[in-house]
Amino acid sequence: MSLVKNFFIALSNNAFLNNTAKKVGPSLGANKVVAGSTIDEVVETIKALNRKNISVTVDNLGEFVNNRQDAIAAKEAILDVMKAINDHQLDAHMSVKLSQLGAEFDKVLAYENIYDIVAKAKSYHHMHINIDTEKYDSLFDITQTLDRLKSEFSNVGTVIQAYLFKADVLIDKYPDLRLRLVKGAYKESPYIAYQDKDEIDQNYIRLIEKRLLTAKNMTSIATHDHRIINHVKQFIDDHHIDKSKVEFQMLYGFRSDLAESIANEGYQFTIYVPFGDDWFGYFMRRLAERPQNLTLALKEFVKPKTIAILGCVGLSTLLFSLLYRKK
Repeated sequence: MSLVKNFFIALSNNAFLNNTAKKVGPSLGANKVVAGSTIDEVVETIKALNRKNISVTVDNLGEFVNNRQDAIAAKEAILDVMKAINDHQLDAHMSVKLSQLGAEFDKVLAYENIYDIVAKAKSYHHMHINIDTEKYDSLFDITQTLDRLKSEFSNVGTVIQAYLFKADVLIDKYPDLRLRLVKGAYKESPYIAYQDKDEIDQNYIRLIEKRLLTAKNMTSIATHDHRIINHVKQFIDDHHIDKSKVEFQMLYGFRSDLAESIANEGYQFTIYVPFGDDWFGYFMRRLAERPQNLTLALKEFVKPKTIAILGCVGLSTLLFSLLYRKK
C-alpha cells in the first residue's frame, strides 16, 4: 500500500484532527465536498441534482461514536433526513454506517437503531437503506445485521469492497439485494486484501462483470475512473444488460461534468452526498481510496491555504505521536 494512502488513512483515524476540522471546515473547502450542515441545505442540494436527472444517496456524517446518547442522536438525525426526503418527494435514499449507530460498543443498540431506520424507510415508499462498508473488522457485524434485516425487509443493501479476498463470497451471497461495488478505502492487511492498484482494478472489473451477469437487483458501480466506466458501458451493451438494473455512482463535488454527461446518456446515476460538520474522516478516506482524487480536489476546490493548514496540522500530529511513543 502506498505511503500516500497510508498517510490519508492515518489522518482519517485521528480524533484530534477530526475535531479540529469541524471548527475550520469552511476554510478548508469542506463546503465543496459536503452539502452543508443542515437538512434545509441538503434538501436544496438534492433538488438541484434531481433537476439534472441524478438521484442521491445521503450520508449523515459521524465519526467516533462511543456512547449510547450519541448513537441514538445519530439515528434520530438520520430519521429526520429521511422524513425531509419523503416530505419533499425527492429522489434520494440513505447510506448509513453501523459504527455511527453504536456497533463498536453495543451491538444490540446498533441493531435496534438500524432496524428502526429500515422500518421507517419501508413506510416511505420502500426508501432504500444502504449499510455502508467500514474497516474489515466490522464486516462480520455488517453481514450478520444484513442477514437479519433481509429476512423481513427488501429495502436494504450494502457495499462490496473489491480489494477484499472475500468479495467474491459476498457477491455470491447477495444476488437479490441492491449492492454498491467500490474498490475499497481502508488500510487492510495483505492477508485479507489486495494491495497493488492494478490487482485491485482488475478484481473490481471482474466483480462488476460477475455481478451484472448474475444479479437479480440493482448494482451500483461507484467509481470516478473513466476507464472503468467506459469498460462497463461497453460490457452492458455487449451483454444486453437491462440499464434499469445498473447505476453509476460518484461522490459529491468530484467530476461533476462527467456525472452529468453519463446521466444525459440515459444511464441511471446517483451522487453520494455527505452533510454535517464531521467531514474530515470521510474526505481523507476518499483521498486514500484513489490518489487521483487528490488531483481532482486540488483542481476543483481546494485553496492553497488548505494545503498549508492540513500539512501543518498533520505534521504536528505526527511529531506529537512520535514523541509520545518515546515516553
